[in-house]
Amino acid sequence: MILLLGGTAETGALAGALAAAGYSILVSTATEIPLELGDMAGVTRRSGPLDEQGMARVIMEYGIRAVVDCTHPYAERARATARAAAAAAGIPYFTLIRPAGISDDGDVVFADDHREAAEKAFSFGRPVLLTTGSRNLAPYVQASRETDVALVVRVLPEDASLKACAEAGILPRNVVTGRGPFSVEENRRVIREFGIGVLVTKDGGEAGGVREKVEAAGAEGCRIVALRRPLRPAHGVFEGPSELVEAVKAKVPRE
Repeated sequence: MILLLGGTAETGALAGALAAAGYSILVSTATEIPLELGDMAGVTRRSGPLDEQGMARVIMEYGIRAVVDCTHPYAERARATARAAAAAAGIPYFTLIRPAGISDDGDVVFADDHREAAEKAFSFGRPVLLTTGSRNLAPYVQASRETDVALVVRVLPEDASLKACAEAGILPRNVVTGRGPFSVEENRRVIREFGIGVLVTKDGGEAGGVREKVEAAGAEGCRIVALRRPLRPAHGVFEGPSELVEAVKAKVPRE
């Protein structure tokens, strides 16, 4: 059995491709995020966060013979945990990381972390739309208070996300909920509704909807501040599902 760590848009398709190649798959996600797995034969699912010890237990309990990591490009800690657990178990590790969707040669302002992103975003003195999720809200809330510039956040329509916003002191009227990726027009509608002048984003790649964000921001005269991607692992990294599946087939015998 292969442990497929998922949560991104590619998870269902990758699970299907691996199953079609003759493997049984355990899809593991940190939350119960909806996934299009259908009734694929040989594909089962579990949910809940895993630390290295928890992943080791799953590997042993299910007789896992390889770990395929399809978590978000910015899930640096989760990816490190998966690599370490696979190495400890002596099994292969493969990771799918979407190609970047934002280049350094445009008008995008890049930041190395959330504190820097908040500082740069609020330096323009225009309302900020934060689209990086409900974690790491504190630097943006602090910058908003210090500059007296409005902060609007877009988060998943989940209790945990709404609770994080409330605990950070973000007013409900400044919280937009939805599950992406969003179209250009959906992004433009939010920008216009709140008079947004700066949009903060991660580079989630084409599948993550970053192109639509950049296009919408450009159409509305809105600046973009983007978090730089974490460094890629040195080995076992693939940008396309097909090449990853071929690598798995070359290293992991069919069951």
